[in-house]
Amino acid sequence: MFHKEGTQSILLGTIFVSVVLLLTDHFIDTHWIKIFIQISALLFLIIILQFFRNPKRTVIKDINQIIAPVDGKVVVIEEVYEGEYFKDKRLQISIFMSPINVHVTRYALDGIVKFSKYHPGKFLVAWHPKASEENERTTVVIENKSFGEVLYRQIAGALARRIVNYAQEGMQVEQGTDAGFIKFGSRVDIFLPLGTPINVVLNQKAIGGKTIIATKA
Repeated sequence: MFHKEGTQSILLGTIFVSVVLLLTDHFIDTHWIKIFIQISALLFLIIILQFFRNPKRTVIKDINQIIAPVDGKVVVIEEVYEGEYFKDKRLQISIFMSPINVHVTRYALDGIVKFSKYHPGKFLVAWHPKASEENERTTVVIENKSFGEVLYRQIAGALARRIVNYAQEGMQVEQGTDAGFIKFGSRVDIFLPLGTPINVVLNQKAIGGKTIIATKA
């Protein structure tokens, strides 16, 4: 199963590979060169397909839990000052996605979208400390009955050149459902109220829609 954001890329990739296979078969006589080019083209298509994969996952919904919005590695757990929306200290958890991870963004909790904003910006490497404030990004705040207001931020990385965000202010969103997509390496930050019990540790592998990030105090 593939994400709808990959439809155009998969189509173009398929056409490109088909043309390469056809041309090499008709115009290249040296066998090993022909095979090398054809295998390279097929590997290129496989990379595109694996990047846009969208595995179906059964989400066990729980209003007292926050689940991982993306697949990746937990790279930050710390108290920080969040200056865009809350303008006070929050507990930040960041998950870094490499190009081989699933790049679907899922809603980490149920609630009402209170704030949704896109910011153009730089393309620093996603793990850079200033990426959360200076890179191209989207900021979304969801109001939840158990946790209050929770902010998450999709952040473009050095390779990511397009962030897709489906959240719109006033929407009722459902935990674990599709919230968007980030094309190529990137990261997502989650900002929780101070004192929220955390269920992950640094360098832990997170699975979007499955791994429990935090629970209600």
